[in-house]
Amino acid sequence: MMISKQLLLTYLYLLVYIILSSGVILYNKWVLSPKYFNFPLPITLTMIHMGFSGLVAFFLVRVFKVVSPVKMTFEIYATCVIPISAFFASSLWFGNTAYLFISVAFIQMLKALMPVATFLMAVICGTDKLRCDLFLNMVLVSVGVVVSSYGEIHFNIVGTVYQVTGIFAEALRLVLTQVLLQKKGLTLNPITSLYYIAPCSFVFLFVPWYLLEKPGMEVSQIQFNFWIFFSNALCALALNFSIFLVIGRTSAVTIRVAGVLKDWMLIALSTIVFPESTITQLNIIGYAIALCGVVMYNYLKVKDVRLTQTPVESTPERSAKV
Repeated sequence: MMISKQLLLTYLYLLVYIILSSGVILYNKWVLSPKYFNFPLPITLTMIHMGFSGLVAFFLVRVFKVVSPVKMTFEIYATCVIPISAFFASSLWFGNTAYLFISVAFIQMLKALMPVATFLMAVICGTDKLRCDLFLNMVLVSVGVVVSSYGEIHFNIVGTVYQVTGIFAEALRLVLTQVLLQKKGLTLNPITSLYYIAPCSFVFLFVPWYLLEKPGMEVSQIQFNFWIFFSNALCALALNFSIFLVIGRTSAVTIRVAGVLKDWMLIALSTIVFPESTITQLNIIGYAIALCGVVMYNYLKVKDVRLTQTPVESTPERSAKV
């Protein structure tokens, strides 16, 4: 009976993760889109997320002592936290900017490139080797994304470039996290990650915000609703905590499978929430091809882990996009 209760609780956490992850993405699109809430300032929105997350993480670590801070030196902060924060901030900036140009459904299809980007960055950084089986999977994923892009009715090159750049920035962040932090013997959970990385990311975002968005905020009539932005930032923060709970009860593989289910649900749901989003048959065919490559990639990586008998590492999802 206890096992069934634990299993039920695990599925409940997975359901909460899928709902929050989908909700944050749809919420961000609604806030940023000129057709809806009309707050076309992605850097500002990302800075709100980072500021709020950093503040909550500070109270959880320093005041309420929910988790203990890691042993952080100036050398580790300068060589690890700062570069990771820079790419984290870049991935959020570019990813959120993409919402201004392309649909949620097409963004989810482009996100199938994530394993390709991660594999390429890992090979470049020396943490993975160029293997024929993985390379063929990456080709399959890439072909699927190209087919899906070709079938996109409202294809926008600017939005696509922003999203793909954000994907590669996120991939580099993941690889750097593995290379830099694990070499130092540091393990950061979502709360301590936000505690160290969110304030630094906020600082990095300040420069592009000051140059690109601040001048426009002074001359245009931008509406600011406290409860909208508070609830949006709260949802993003809750997403990180849900991942923390899911990671504690399942493996990274389970989260990846849940992520695939979430992507399919989100693609369908986005066409209902945002009627202007149109999915073509070629979109679905291309995404299905890419998904086959992603599933095979995950299978091969899990197989490698079982052969080497090392635990699967899991990395928390971005708090602001996702």
